[in-house]
Amino acid sequence: MIRTGRAVVTEEESVSSNSFGSLDKLQVGDKSYDIHRLDAVEGSARLPYSLKVLLENLLRTEDGANVTADHIRALAEWDPKAQPSKEIQFTPARVIMQDFTGVPCVVDLATMREAVRDLGGDPGSINPLAPAEMVIDHSVIVDYFGSPDAFERNVQREYERNGERYQFLRWGQTAFDEFKVVPPGTGIVHQVNIEHLARVVFDRDGVAYPDTCVGTDSHTTMQNGIGVLGWGVGGIEAEAAMLGQPISMLIPRVVGFKLTGEMPAGTTATDLVLTITEMLRQHGVVGKFVEFYGEGVQALPVANRATIGNMSPEFGSTAATFPIDDETLKYLRLTGRSEEQVALVEAYAKAQGLWLDPSVEPEFSEHLELDLSTVVPSLAGPKRPQDRISVEHAKRTWRRDVHSYVSSVMGATDEAVNESFPASDSPAISHGTKGDKPRQVDRNGSGRPHKRVPVTLEDGTSFELDHGHVAMAAITSCTNTSNPYVMIGAALVAKKAVEKGLNRKPWVKTSLAPGSQVVTDYYERAGLTPYLDKIGFNLVGYGCTTCIGNSGPLQPEISKAVNDNDLAVTAVLSGNRNFEGRISPDVKMNYLASPPLVIAYALAGTMDIDILNDPIAEGTDGPVYLRDLWPSHEEIAEIVESSIGQEMFTSSYADVFKGDDRWRNLDIPTGDLFEWAPDSTYVRKAPYFDGMTAEPEPVTDIHDARVLAKLGDSVTTDHISPAGAIKVGTPAAQYLQDNGVAVKDFNSYGSRRGNHEVMIRGTFANIRLRNQLLDDVEGGYTRDFTQEGAPQSFIYDAAQNYAAQGTPLVVIAGKEYGSGSSRDWAAKGTALLGVRAVIAESYERIHRSNLIGLGVLPLQFKDGDSAESLGLTGTETFDITGVTAMNEGGVPEEVAVKADGKEFTAVVRIDTPGEAEYYRHGGILQYVLRNLISK
Repeated sequence: MIRTGRAVVTEEESVSSNSFGSLDKLQVGDKSYDIHRLDAVEGSARLPYSLKVLLENLLRTEDGANVTADHIRALAEWDPKAQPSKEIQFTPARVIMQDFTGVPCVVDLATMREAVRDLGGDPGSINPLAPAEMVIDHSVIVDYFGSPDAFERNVQREYERNGERYQFLRWGQTAFDEFKVVPPGTGIVHQVNIEHLARVVFDRDGVAYPDTCVGTDSHTTMQNGIGVLGWGVGGIEAEAAMLGQPISMLIPRVVGFKLTGEMPAGTTATDLVLTITEMLRQHGVVGKFVEFYGEGVQALPVANRATIGNMSPEFGSTAATFPIDDETLKYLRLTGRSEEQVALVEAYAKAQGLWLDPSVEPEFSEHLELDLSTVVPSLAGPKRPQDRISVEHAKRTWRRDVHSYVSSVMGATDEAVNESFPASDSPAISHGTKGDKPRQVDRNGSGRPHKRVPVTLEDGTSFELDHGHVAMAAITSCTNTSNPYVMIGAALVAKKAVEKGLNRKPWVKTSLAPGSQVVTDYYERAGLTPYLDKIGFNLVGYGCTTCIGNSGPLQPEISKAVNDNDLAVTAVLSGNRNFEGRISPDVKMNYLASPPLVIAYALAGTMDIDILNDPIAEGTDGPVYLRDLWPSHEEIAEIVESSIGQEMFTSSYADVFKGDDRWRNLDIPTGDLFEWAPDSTYVRKAPYFDGMTAEPEPVTDIHDARVLAKLGDSVTTDHISPAGAIKVGTPAAQYLQDNGVAVKDFNSYGSRRGNHEVMIRGTFANIRLRNQLLDDVEGGYTRDFTQEGAPQSFIYDAAQNYAAQGTPLVVIAGKEYGSGSSRDWAAKGTALLGVRAVIAESYERIHRSNLIGLGVLPLQFKDGDSAESLGLTGTETFDITGVTAMNEGGVPEEVAVKADGKEFTAVVRIDTPGEAEYYRHGGILQYVLRNLISK
């Protein structure tokens, strides 16, 4: 008999369930559970936490076909120093979605039902086999701000815009088994997940096992902070997982990240995660697991761990995991989990060796270490999360970087100051975006760029707008709004500011969008809401808002001044991403910051300030400095302890799937098959199964292909498939207007992902996309080689012309292609435009997988090769041969590429046999559908 906490594992009751005889009983209180014992497998004890979870998954799902004893042994014998080469099949316990990515998932499932019917099967057989939950959080837009009724008006506008989508989702909730929807106005998916939906340990049909979850949003990794292994996947991969298809993956390398010491006074979880992001991006963790260990882990509350887990995609890892410990249990109790569930989590973790022991160091592939006491207040920007800037140097780095964002800079100097500059705040050479010569910028900041433009608002308020002025200050995103320490800290900054007579600057659009209703509950209990309201941080919604580009418009007078005068205004937000063109079409430079710093910059109104040493503003009793406003750790902790209670969580989530009257009163259709409205501009039957046969066609080589786009490094899925505003004059806008949609009702690309016609037209349509086939042009344009002289054309229009001629297309790219969101439409749109292959220097994990899932071939330049080194201009005609070897059952390591007179070989980035099957079938959904029909 093995005792652990309140649990008793009785070996006498053990029965063999697989080749390892791992099935045992776990007694917790008066309840008994079946568990698959990890210590039945030799070598399991040395594995990192995350691989132990995968090992249990294999033990429980061993079937001799998808999962075999050899797979289990391969994981147990994992060589931490080896490169990933051994494939396993991972079966997640559940799937979670948000509405931007979830709507197309439900569209695809509804379309699959019709395809099954057309091929002679039972449409009712298409149902999630594992719990699938969706949180509607991506649709609310900050149209209204700075007023007491902003929240109600934004929600009302949300329903007006998205009623058709919401009707469709309510139909899905009734039509599909195991599918639940958290209605609008409740919270952000990842915060709702860790506060309520996550089980940590599952109990299903008397079997206890680790909660694992994949999601249709890259920040699904937030759950890693409470010990739930999972990550973001594309919507198509999530659909396959819902339908019982395991996720094919290589056993990853695991990076051990040791934390020591404690955070210094005045620093926040945001400062910590930006530091970790910078370190891990520099180290390189794409495709790897990161696992945190060491004495410093115990010094981090779960809120801080969740913040770190949330930003796993920003540093590129698949997952960023913390093992289970007493802090985990404390958090589960606080958030209203039952004592029975908490007891199960503790007992299971201790019985299975999943409980954190700071004195034990598992085997890891690589190691990093951070002394928490070295963390300093930080920002990140102006366009990538990994570009950390210590707040001490924020003014100087802004003055340096602004030269890349304006065509002419008044008052700038070419004088270079020989001064030591921190490595993380380098380089000192900046390149203009419109043909400017490289300019050495005064690192001391004496060459302040300025271009003062007078503005008068509708209410008569007048001011001068300048480069660097903060046009948006947003407390947004689950990354930080899930963390009560930074949220209380922000409210205390607001309180002290009001008491000293400060207010936001009149050009700053302010917003507060928490990830959970609990945040406003504890603000109310602490008496802090009036201070936030006073400086314009009124509640605008419970959703992602500014973080995903739903920031809403700037005031018209400000927007006009910005665009007419090419002003490089800024946004400061507490989000996780600041990619170009993501936050607002009017804002060029975006900075990630902690919520207290967001408040401070709204008060200052500009990035051109030494915010640590210069006065933020003039108060009633003279100049006010940041040190006058910044709360102590003790102040924050006292309010956190006194203002947050379990009852807030239990009451907020008591009827979480029920929704308000608006949700419940939606008129919804019934039946197993959805009735598609032929004139809908939101929800249309997906085209992926049109003409699909029962057997796949043979794989073919690619001949006479043209380049649709030649792109540089760090092209994100936002560049490929933007989520934000639909710009007038673009193909997507023209389609909507042709279908009777007024400009004011365009909504966003993200909200229209259930309509492939809009999304195809929006592919590669980001306003900041730079297609190297054109000179000094930004946006969704290319050269159309079907026309005489290859004139500039919209990418969509050119693709249609190529399709009419039967010409296949390729995309050429640099490093980190497809970084950022899990956005499956970046792959869907690519495929539907007629792109057969992408050739890049390197890929981010999710987008590479998504391309395969849509039947697009991901190829990689060999080490040392690039488009530039090979002399590729993008004007060539491409032949790609050797692909047909896949018809013989294998995957070629390389294929031959000819581009006019240039020849080279490219690496085939189909990494597993499972991915090869998806590609042979033309995509993962076709593969799953054929399998379902064959059974």
